[in-house]
Amino acid sequence: MNKVILMGRLTKDPELRRTNTSGIPVVSFTLAVDRRFKSQNGERETDFISLIAWRQQAEFVAKYLHQGSKICVVGTLQTRSYEKNGEKRYVTEVVVEEVYFAESKNSSAQGSNSTANYTPTAKAQGQAPVQANDAFDMDNGDEFFKTSGSDDVLPFSL
Repeated sequence: MNKVILMGRLTKDPELRRTNTSGIPVVSFTLAVDRRFKSQNGERETDFISLIAWRQQAEFVAKYLHQGSKICVVGTLQTRSYEKNGEKRYVTEVVVEEVYFAESKNSSAQGSNSTANYTPTAKAQGQAPVQANDAFDMDNGDEFFKTSGSDDVLPFSL
């Protein structure tokens, strides 16, 4: 089984690119993830994890996430290699399958540029959290997210 779940903050604004041959949207970005335990000097260490998102997830990440946005991602770990200047290089990254907002709008306004929120109570109340491939309306800041194919309103607003 290959499943990765991470929560952290974006280190910079993601930039959407497209593949040369077929024009598929892709975005690479880095997530700063704090370790669970403090070091001997009492500080939390941070890991910087490389992620890559494709298609709808790439467009979602590029459009709605910014440097400092706190998110939760679910994906798979992937390794690949390439050659540069005759030297073989290896890359380990997480391929993003799902993206969730991980802080409220009020928190994001104080600490980052995130444009929406996700609260853990959504899952506890039996309602689906917003995923990168869900359809939603962000025209009005007071509107609620709605999951595609459903009239149920999620318990958070923009």
